[in-house]
Amino acid sequence: MLDFYLIIHFLFAVIQFLIGVLANGIIVVVNGMELIKQRKMIPLNLLLSCLAISRICLQSIIFYINLIVLSLLDFPPLVKNFVIFMFVNEVGLWLATWLGVFYCAKIAPIAHPLFFWLKMRISKLVPWLIIGSLLFASIPFAVYSKHTWALSQEVLLRFFSPNATTQIKETSALQIVFLARFSVPFVIFLISTLLLMFSLGRHTWQMRNTAMGTRDGSTGVHVSALLSILSFLVLYLSHYMTAALLSSDIFKLRSLMFLFCILVFGSYPSGHSIILISGNPKLKQNAKKFFLHGQCCQ
Repeated sequence: MLDFYLIIHFLFAVIQFLIGVLANGIIVVVNGMELIKQRKMIPLNLLLSCLAISRICLQSIIFYINLIVLSLLDFPPLVKNFVIFMFVNEVGLWLATWLGVFYCAKIAPIAHPLFFWLKMRISKLVPWLIIGSLLFASIPFAVYSKHTWALSQEVLLRFFSPNATTQIKETSALQIVFLARFSVPFVIFLISTLLLMFSLGRHTWQMRNTAMGTRDGSTGVHVSALLSILSFLVLYLSHYMTAALLSSDIFKLRSLMFLFCILVFGSYPSGHSIILISGNPKLKQNAKKFFLHGQCCQ
């Protein structure tokens, strides 16, 4: 019998899962229809589609973990599939990082030769960045499969079987290695996002001073872009920090803080996709059509 707060957590997990799958599904369907009609896909839409697919997978795995935490599913299958979760999560982090770099290169008004070179070539680099992300995320699981299995088994046994004892060596060192790997895309994303926010903020301030206090349409667009980037940064930070907290094993299973961290961790793949849809006119228009069509069919 589930406690009341576990039932509330389950309801939030279901809502989070449905929102995440729906939002990311809209991105995939809209860009897929464009690919079918035009027989090609622009680099940004390709990056968004790959990111949305990875987030659908991640959201499904997070919901699966929620079911195991609430004892609605058995524990053993999770150990076998935890490596897949780590792979999907890392791929998603890399794709989100490249999305931040793409926006920074295309939008930020930074006058520097290296930045200008990146602005001219970032679109052509997108397919290679996607392939590189898949390969980079696959390396530790292909080369160090034995150690990866040992680490995932150790972490999961500590969470779900507190009384179990394991004979796995160098677990702490492996945890540091994997945390360091996740830190690489985080640092790249942080630098590109802060550069974009700083340049847009300075540009918006200059435009307001030039307009002598009058509200300009382009100024409103820049402010909206700043708010979207800031929310993206907050969600990315919360995802990374809760992942670090959960892997540190400082919260007991089914404690309020443990469940809260899982919800915060899962809010990133769903929340940021909603932000992407609201900031993209084509995606926003198609999302409205979808909901209006759903209401008409009722």
